[in-house]
Amino acid sequence: MEGDSSNASASEIAAAVAGGKITASAVTEAALARIARRNPVFNAFTDVTAERARRRARALDEERAAGKPPGPLAGVPFAVKNLFDVAGLPTRAGAKINREHAPAEKDSPLIERLEAAGAVLVGALNMGEYAYDFTGENIHDGDARNPHDPARMTGGSSSGSGGAVAGRLVPLALGSDTNGSIRVPSSLCGIFGLKPTYGRLSLARSFPFVASLDHFGPFARTTRDLAIAYDAMQGPDRDDPICAGRMPEPTVPLLEAGIAGLRLAQAGGYFAEGLLPEAKEALARVAAALSIERTIELPEARRARAAAYVITATEGASLHLDRLRGRANDFDPAVRDRLLAGALVPAALVGKAQKFRRWYRDRVLALFDEVDAIIAPATPCTAPLIGQKTFMLDGVELPVRPNLGIYTQPISFIGLPVVAAPVPLSPLPIGVQIIAPPWREEIALRISYALEQAGVAVAPKPAIDGAI
Repeated sequence: MEGDSSNASASEIAAAVAGGKITASAVTEAALARIARRNPVFNAFTDVTAERARRRARALDEERAAGKPPGPLAGVPFAVKNLFDVAGLPTRAGAKINREHAPAEKDSPLIERLEAAGAVLVGALNMGEYAYDFTGENIHDGDARNPHDPARMTGGSSSGSGGAVAGRLVPLALGSDTNGSIRVPSSLCGIFGLKPTYGRLSLARSFPFVASLDHFGPFARTTRDLAIAYDAMQGPDRDDPICAGRMPEPTVPLLEAGIAGLRLAQAGGYFAEGLLPEAKEALARVAAALSIERTIELPEARRARAAAYVITATEGASLHLDRLRGRANDFDPAVRDRLLAGALVPAALVGKAQKFRRWYRDRVLALFDEVDAIIAPATPCTAPLIGQKTFMLDGVELPVRPNLGIYTQPISFIGLPVVAAPVPLSPLPIGVQIIAPPWREEIALRISYALEQAGVAVAPKPAIDGAI
């Protein structure tokens, strides 16, 4: 790789830096130039850490010149959703209130681990306020815009993460997923996203949303990049009690191991009812490529989504009660009103939701005695227009904001690992979920890689790319 690195993958950049074909400093300057040129269109970044990035890149170049082996992400620019702590920046979490906070003193451990692997942080990314959003619309920082059509949503709440990777500003980004906030932007922006098993990646030094549902994970334009980033970040962290060692030993994603012998099924029932043509077409292409003939039903998925809503609303409201009491007018009204409603949910209903959650998890895990992975839609539609309030599903008019996650919530509710893989339909891409058993991220990654090798899962280049 020489010269323009805008369309290069993270693995291609790292190989070029390691091989001396390009310097980390040159890659960084190119990324900063792209951000300056394209971000006014996509509104993906809220903060650009240019001087920090330059210092890091120079240090990498000096280390390589001194003979130090480069890491697997040598010189790769990346950015993070602005709920991750970044030393020197206030941790915004998409909110007006938070930007008044003191700057973070230390980076999130996931940032530290990516930089230890050679990556270069170039900034923090736009997001839905306090991560309570599926659209990517933000009244404080402006709406993130889809690189395939800037009039359309990126999806949320990891909106800037999806837009930055799809728009070729950076090859790698981090986001969070509570109810679908990695998988929804991945689907609408046409990129790969990984929501690992609950507890697999550290949540330390970040601004939470719903502690019992929050996950962190990477976005990329290839499965290989997703796997390299995931592998660099995984491992116990004593600063996060959920990620402090209860998990199985980390597993290295071996993409070339293939999918021979894997028992695959497509989710039926709730996940197949009234699919829009684009979601149906994407699933059909994936099922054909993987020779999937079996359909399996996740029991009571509709109730699982309802229970996820109850837990999300009540845990989120509890976190924000003081801010709601003192500064309600500084919230996005759509976020504020849902949090206030969550504060009014009776405790008995929360207890029922938690009890059902345990029942549902046991029933779904039993399905993995029969299959190794399940394919399901990621979103019900391609990217809606910014400001669009409703869409039609199975003859019913549904609100956009809560229902872009209609197929993701029943999965994150019980912490399963999922890769969202993009299917490049025309005129807009849409994603498919590849759902694996707990702690088996490598299964979902292997399937995603097989789909990519077959030309079915591809992160398409934005049509407006050449214009900016």
